[in-house]
Amino acid sequence: MSGFIAFLRENARWLTGGLLFTFFSSFGQTFFISLSAGHIREDYGLTHGGFGMVYMIATLGSALTLPYLGTIVDRYSVRQVTLFIVPMLAFACILMAVALHVALLVLAIYLLRLFGQGMMVHNAVTATARWFSAQRGRALSVIIIGHNVGDALLPTVFVAMAAGLGWRSTWLAGAAVLLLVALPIISALVSVGRTPRANDPAPRIVDARDWTRAEVVRDPMFYLLMLGVMAPGFIVTTVFFHQVYLVELRGWSLGVFAASFTMAALVNSIFTLVSGQLIDRFSGLALLPFVLVPLGVACLILGLLEAQWVPFLFMAFLGFSNGLSTTLFGAVWPEVYGLKNLGAIRALVFSAIVFASAAGPGITGYMIDHGVSYPHQLITMGLYCFAVSVLLAPISRRLRVRAVDGRMA
Repeated sequence: MSGFIAFLRENARWLTGGLLFTFFSSFGQTFFISLSAGHIREDYGLTHGGFGMVYMIATLGSALTLPYLGTIVDRYSVRQVTLFIVPMLAFACILMAVALHVALLVLAIYLLRLFGQGMMVHNAVTATARWFSAQRGRALSVIIIGHNVGDALLPTVFVAMAAGLGWRSTWLAGAAVLLLVALPIISALVSVGRTPRANDPAPRIVDARDWTRAEVVRDPMFYLLMLGVMAPGFIVTTVFFHQVYLVELRGWSLGVFAASFTMAALVNSIFTLVSGQLIDRFSGLALLPFVLVPLGVACLILGLLEAQWVPFLFMAFLGFSNGLSTTLFGAVWPEVYGLKNLGAIRALVFSAIVFASAAGPGITGYMIDHGVSYPHQLITMGLYCFAVSVLLAPISRRLRVRAVDGRMA
């Protein structure tokens, strides 16, 4: 514990900057946007499937943009990227507040997803993976706690503010916070990059040779990995996007469901830190086959059980899953494809994740409108997680052998 505290103290500047990136990315995350879903459907006259289609189109657009925009983290400093993406996220919040036509709604969500879920997280994780080598898992686990803090605080804050000010004014308040708080603080913290220190522990050599992005897209193993990597984005986005519908379906209170996010954040924080330690000890690839198991359990809980306490149990397993997957998927790519072109490769990966998160609400919303049971959809997602977990075991072993052979070549 003393070593971890010393690590936090010595690297507080960069870790805090990364944590704030992930916290303020919440404005572009599905759990936050979907808190306005009821108001949006009412104001724009949209069905569940109609809003799901709007969300899918906007998110697909951000997924197609991200591989190109994401390469800027390889060409510009972290601070320069920050001075661009935070104001753009604030502009998206303003547009969300003032849009009156569905076309502007699509544009607002596109920008929220591109700069919130996309570039804020991409900038933070790529910089952290480069700044920390020997303690990459530990560093990533710390900055990702920003997601957990956002999950814990912002749903309750938004519901309370929207009740008093209206949902559109609450989005305007979010833009003000980004410009007046997030932008100056984060840009100051990341204005100087971290360099290795003499007291850094000797790193385990786990990083692969440096692949180009063109090589990655021709690698069959990449697509097998993506079967697992894309699953959390699809499933978690679907659940959060349809939370209002789920609450109505089960007869739960929206306020209680919003409060259950605190459980997810607490468990997520614990397992984020634990997974960081495990990654530094065993490597991300060694843990890969286990990452989807708790998410599968969470889906079965939500699909099969109806009691009032179910949201808290679901959120506990969801926090377990997110704590493993978010840190692990940030650490595994250097082990598979090296560091030199990490920004371009991660942009490609993150684009696929965003694509999955776009497809989730659209597909499931369409199925809901056509009478397909939502609980049955959730059960199917859980079974998918277990099947892919079995598949990832031999893939993990093969990739570890390949990485060793590549370093020796």
